Amino acid sequence: MKITFLTVGKTEDAYLKEGIDKYVKRLKHYTKLELVELNELKNTKALSAEQQKAKEAEMILKKINQLDYVVLMDEKGKEYSSTQFAAYINKKEISSSANLIFIIGGPYGFDQSVYQRANDKISLSRMTFSHQMVRLFFVEQLYRAYTIIKGEPYHHE
Repeated sequence: MKITFLTVGKTEDAYLKEGIDKYVKRLKHYTKLELVELNELKNTKALSAEQQKAKEAEMILKKINQLDYVVLMDEKGKEYSSTQFAAYINKKEISSSANLIFIIGGPYGFDQSVYQRANDKISLSRMTFSHQMVRLFFVEQLYRAYTIIKGEPYHHE
């Protein structure tokens, strides 16, 4: 199974990039992971939030094919503990989803067309985090999930 982590916008802060790179490098031992950063929209002052979400949706949907299993990282999604998330990942691997795509949208969330295409929604927390930080938290949790699946000592219970 291949995992794609698709984000709207690039990670700008060096300390976050460094942390993301650390976990992406570690994840290479467990899975094929591709990071896809879509360009942020330019000149958005004249656009409403709905218009921005619609334009971002066009970019997102172009990166998804019919067979992909799409998971939105969304504040209204299901919350998992780390061990539950590991079980979720393991189940997706066993069911041989060819490509599992996790998506972080733009600052206003997702357009309805993206929600309609999604197979699932997951929330990292009921708290609100910056889109930049969520990227680091997600790749760390993905790494943690694989260490739990493999029975390695990274995760403590």
